[in-house]
Amino acid sequence: MGQAGQQGRGSRSNNLVVPQATAALQQLKYEAAQELGVTIPADGYYGNYTSRETGSLGGYITKRLVQLAEQQLSGRSQ
Repeated sequence: MGQAGQQGRGSRSNNLVVPQATAALQQLKYEAAQELGVTIPADGYYGNYTSRETGSLGGYITKRLVQLAEQQLSGRSQ
């Protein structure tokens, strides 16, 4: 029995609040991966990666998003 709303491989339950931010978030992911030395899988499957690699990437992205939000709230731009 599948979950409602999922449409095959690659479906995610976490939907963006601002769908127009997709490209910027993808760019941030690639920049973070490059800085950490993690290669983004072409097929989007992270099953061959260690928890340390994916956790580092996710943590770094979160840190950058918080920094960007703080800059925006304080009126500064990068």
